[in-house]
Amino acid sequence: MTGTGKTVTRVDLCEAVYQKVGLSRTESSAFVELVLKEITDCLEKGETVKLSSFGSFMVRKKGQRIGRNPKTGTEVPISPRRVMVFKPSAILKQRINGHAVGNGESKAE
Repeated sequence: MTGTGKTVTRVDLCEAVYQKVGLSRTESSAFVELVLKEITDCLEKGETVKLSSFGSFMVRKKGQRIGRNPKTGTEVPISPRRVMVFKPSAILKQRINGHAVGNGESKAE
């Protein structure tokens, strides 16, 4: 899948679990859904989800601020909200950039 620009869907994840783990397609689908639901539930509660060698999903609170309509230039208040942020691990960053991850390498950040 490198460099293809393909979007990986739930179906693709279920198929990968089916192919690599050996569960039935139904079990694979249920497994993927369960993992995604657990991540979602934790984030909904404001918890950080940290996946070793992958990254962290965090919920941040943004306060109210003044925004500007780009067409009219009119100032508009933007209400406070919570946003989900993903911070990739150093290992994932290295893999994305094509660097092998070996023992003794320092984390670059």
